[in-house]
Amino acid sequence: MSFMFHNWPTVNYDLKKNNNIGVFTNITLRFKIKEILNSKSAVIYEYNVVNGERPDIIAHKYYDDATLDWLILLTNNIIDPQFEYQLDDRSFDTYIIKKYGSVEKAMQTVHHYEKVLRENQVLFDGTIIPEKRVYIDKETFDTTISSLRRTVDSYTYELELNQERGIIKILDKRYVNDLLAEYKNLIRQAKLAAG
Repeated sequence: MSFMFHNWPTVNYDLKKNNNIGVFTNITLRFKIKEILNSKSAVIYEYNVVNGERPDIIAHKYYDDATLDWLILLTNNIIDPQFEYQLDDRSFDTYIIKKYGSVEKAMQTVHHYEKVLRENQVLFDGTIIPEKRVYIDKETFDTTISSLRRTVDSYTYELELNQERGIIKILDKRYVNDLLAEYKNLIRQAKLAAG
């Protein structure tokens, strides 16, 4: 994401309110760029990240430009890719071990209980309605029939979160040049305003 901030204007700011002024990148422009992206009637596709596929690899694959990794992150409202983007298998295991002590311990630790409110359904036209589950407390879990309840261990919880982070959105290539032109204009205006 470093390419996103490469040409951004800076601001002088007393971060700790101790009369020690620092120079910082004006990250508020990120919100204006997000507004531009959201205001477009652009086509956005759903994409399943392949294990180990970083944003720069996806940007190169779809936009022929790895430096547009910031566009992948911005389209998905990812601020911190280390914690909001899917981890590859090795990084995921490392994360689990660091957080829980071991993979085995994570698998043996109850994270929460769930109740199935609606099972998977396939409609007459082939539309799949996914299962719907809600968190419940231990007492409700104990009184729910076994086919409609689920104990979720910490490993499964973290794995499902990581898998969800692997379903991302990608802006259609046809809209990238227009967005980049607006982006450059926004940067130019911000620099002029900063003086």
